[in-house]
Amino acid sequence: MIENILYKLSIMLVPGLLAITCHEVSHGYMAWRYGDPTARMLGRLTLNPLKHIDIFGTLMLVIVGIGWAKPVPVVVENLRNPKKDMIWVSAAGPITNLTLAVISAGLLHLLLMVPSGSSANFMLQPLSYMAAFSIYINLLLAFFNMIPIPPLDGGRVLMGVLPYRQAMALGKLEPYGMIIIILLVFFTPVFSYLLLPLLMLGVKLLAGPYSMLVFKVASFKIM
Repeated sequence: MIENILYKLSIMLVPGLLAITCHEVSHGYMAWRYGDPTARMLGRLTLNPLKHIDIFGTLMLVIVGIGWAKPVPVVVENLRNPKKDMIWVSAAGPITNLTLAVISAGLLHLLLMVPSGSSANFMLQPLSYMAAFSIYINLLLAFFNMIPIPPLDGGRVLMGVLPYRQAMALGKLEPYGMIIIILLVFFTPVFSYLLLPLLMLGVKLLAGPYSMLVFKVASFKIM
């Protein structure tokens, strides 16, 4: 029992921590490129997960399969064109997760090309499970974060696209944004009717014939 739990945790933690770490680093890197050095000055432009780990977010990754890191601080006023630049700073996280999902899918296809009777399978099987979970967690993070409600990335992108008055009105939701998102995800059909179909479509497009393996790993039915 304990061995099974530890095995599953080992499959989840590496791709999960990489997904949320790269997500946050990409925000900080884009902010730096557009004029805000805050993340760089605070040492957040690093892939060392210890610099980004949020304890509760990491626990949620282990318990429910989705988590988060400490948000990278961005001082909007430092950006050269705050309204326009914030679109790219916000979009960088989901774009990074989509990129990682594509890379993971390529790796999964390569790993599963090895004949099942090969002596290398003992080592390659855990790697294929990690690649499968990486597809799932990165797609989930990308789609979830693009919900158009601030403080999620989708909300920030929408604020950058909308005219000034409408953007300010949307921005007023930010203090209550996470409460709204929790209510939508856990107490309405938003996940079942919107996020889940997108997730299933993304997995099928990337994993192809190995889609069931991705869902099997994501539901922890690998042992």
